[in-house]
Amino acid sequence: MLKKTVSTSLAALSLLLGYQAQAQLVKYVKPIIGTERMGHTYPGATVPFGMVQLSPDTDTIPYEMNGKYNPDVYKYCAGYQYEDKTIVGFSHTHFSGTGHSDLGDFLVMPTTGELKLNPGTADAPRSGYRSAFSHTTEVAEAAYYKVKLEDYNITAELTATNRVGFHQYTFPASDQSHIILDLMHNIYGYEDKNVWTVLRIENDTLVTGYRQTNGWARTRTEYFAISFSKPFFQYGNKNFSKKQVYRGFWGKFNQSSNFPEIAGKQLRAYFDFKTTEGEKIKLKFALSPVSIAGALQNLRTEAPGWDFEKVKADGQALWEKELSKITIQSNSDEEKQNFYTAMYHAFINPTVYMDVDGSYRGLDQQVHQAKDFTNYTTFSLWDTHRALHPLFNLVQPARNADMVKSMLAHFDQSAEHMLPIWSHYGNENWCMTGYHSVSVVADAYVKGILTNDANRALDACVTTAHNRGFDGLNYYMDKGYIPADKNGSAVSTTQEYSYDDWCIAQLAKKLNRMDVYNEFIKRSEYYKNVYDASSGFMRPKLSDGTFRAAFDPLSTINEGFIEGNAWNYTLYVPHDPAQLITLMGGKKRFVQYLDSLFTMELPDKYFAETEDITRDGIIGNYVHGNEPSHHVAYLYNWAGEPWKTQERVRMILKKMYAPKSDGLGGNDDCGQMSAWYIFSTLGFYPVAPGSDQYSLGSPAINGAVLNLENGKTFTIEAQNQSDKAVYVKQVLLNGQPLNRLYITHSEIMNGGKLVFVMSTKPVKK
Repeated sequence: MLKKTVSTSLAALSLLLGYQAQAQLVKYVKPIIGTERMGHTYPGATVPFGMVQLSPDTDTIPYEMNGKYNPDVYKYCAGYQYEDKTIVGFSHTHFSGTGHSDLGDFLVMPTTGELKLNPGTADAPRSGYRSAFSHTTEVAEAAYYKVKLEDYNITAELTATNRVGFHQYTFPASDQSHIILDLMHNIYGYEDKNVWTVLRIENDTLVTGYRQTNGWARTRTEYFAISFSKPFFQYGNKNFSKKQVYRGFWGKFNQSSNFPEIAGKQLRAYFDFKTTEGEKIKLKFALSPVSIAGALQNLRTEAPGWDFEKVKADGQALWEKELSKITIQSNSDEEKQNFYTAMYHAFINPTVYMDVDGSYRGLDQQVHQAKDFTNYTTFSLWDTHRALHPLFNLVQPARNADMVKSMLAHFDQSAEHMLPIWSHYGNENWCMTGYHSVSVVADAYVKGILTNDANRALDACVTTAHNRGFDGLNYYMDKGYIPADKNGSAVSTTQEYSYDDWCIAQLAKKLNRMDVYNEFIKRSEYYKNVYDASSGFMRPKLSDGTFRAAFDPLSTINEGFIEGNAWNYTLYVPHDPAQLITLMGGKKRFVQYLDSLFTMELPDKYFAETEDITRDGIIGNYVHGNEPSHHVAYLYNWAGEPWKTQERVRMILKKMYAPKSDGLGGNDDCGQMSAWYIFSTLGFYPVAPGSDQYSLGSPAINGAVLNLENGKTFTIEAQNQSDKAVYVKQVLLNGQPLNRLYITHSEIMNGGKLVFVMSTKPVKK
């Protein structure tokens, strides 16, 4: 999340002529609305969970300047910024809504006129190949993007299959038409990020190669194959690398022009054409994590022809299929746009990471074969374990089972013998805290999404949680907490480990491995060791067992919490709310604490120095723009005042989500913000994944139907629901009163009907 910078809200999507399947839901998707109040989601072309995520990039801000971190780069986590006036090109890999970044592989840019092989700068755009553009010519749909590059009078259109980006460029008449391939371009780029690049001109319509980078993913190699619809009549490149001491004997050739084999660290290539007015040049750009041969096979399998409109229609049909897994009833187009854009965001990540033949490059840099599962990557688990993976367990259970299998494959290949923390493209990047993959694994097994290899999965969780070299785990295991003088996020990490350990205990209990259960259920209470009764907050504790004297519960800096303050993190005990309430003095005091959190004023100074918290993501001191508080509104259910859960949830939905350019109150973080919206709009939420219970809230639509993979349907009806009727008077499950504040996973998966009878007045029973 970041300062107020963002993407766009385009006009409602038009129907694709002659394409009947699109008619109902895809038209409500506004892909670039959510470039959030903070930024970081991209417009562009991708299919659900696609390996290719093809999108415009609007600048080339470096990660460092003068040897120091450049804070402006944070705006470009997804490559695209709505406020920018120029586009530098279209690259094939992106993250959606993250607060750190990588990727931006293989940027393509069509131009005319004088050949320029540098992108130029925003303040001197004509010094390079970038082009001005206007939002009035942008069209963003699921699986499709279109824009006019004004400096060249070129219309650019993008679509994609799973592994192939499909470009279509409509050129003016010109004897100097170019397609530039920028192999230097990176998101979060810096001078030495490119380790090595190879480019081969196979013939006048086929180009192959690969690039290895050293970034957030430390050792990442991507292979590619490009097929042009029209032969280029000449080509060339420029090597921007520093002069190497040793260059071999390649000086026999002029490698910069019409030479078919290029290698170096910093390459930009070009391909020249002569075009007539309105002529379309298409190119298909296939990726592979394994080899050039894999990229070629992906290309020929997924995109054998040149029918751009068919590929676009096929991609939108895939989106229609996924969006149809939940159909809602609402009289408001805005609510439909919010809901289906959230569905779109939720189904972008994780991403497929294997060739069409099932081969992929693993964590050990070896080529593996995915047997009986699809291998996935892009696991932003600190974020997505909370609601995104639980959402998948409802509406994408087969995919989520494969994601868990991918995590277990990660464990098998890990030199550290750990499940993923934050992983992408065959790399563990170790970002964020906790080991929340155990939450995803346990949740899938507890809910019956997976049954095979359960003991193997539990063993992987236990081994991960026993790694004494990881992020304070040695102190946690020995002392029952992480000392604040040993670890910068000691308090919140202690709390996160406690929740994760509870998840391990739930899986052990299901498997009747009581020795494991007893160990980890004990560890799940270690959060109590960092609670300070005298202040009423979780608080930094030192190695000698005393609480640190200096303490500001409102500050997010140097207080022992990651991306949050003590006020919010004190409530992070999702697995044990009843005990937390007792610890904090009982239900009455707990409700007062929650009320204060939502209504107090948080001065700007407490988040002025943070990139990922802004005023737009805050209600009182409740930070919805960051994930650790996403369960908090539902805690009133445990404190005996569920009507306050109902009014708070509805307030958050209205304040933090809207179908416009600053439509989200924080980074989407690979779908977590959107998953919270989907669950809460339906009327329930998974407070503690690893449990089979969903806590009830207040549905914000008139009704919904979940079309489940097992062939059953689960219907939700909200009688008398309105912006004023936010309180729940009665809940009926299959016609019978549901006299509790939760519904179970099996009750949903068995099909049936959940009816909320709504009221304008709180029901204080």
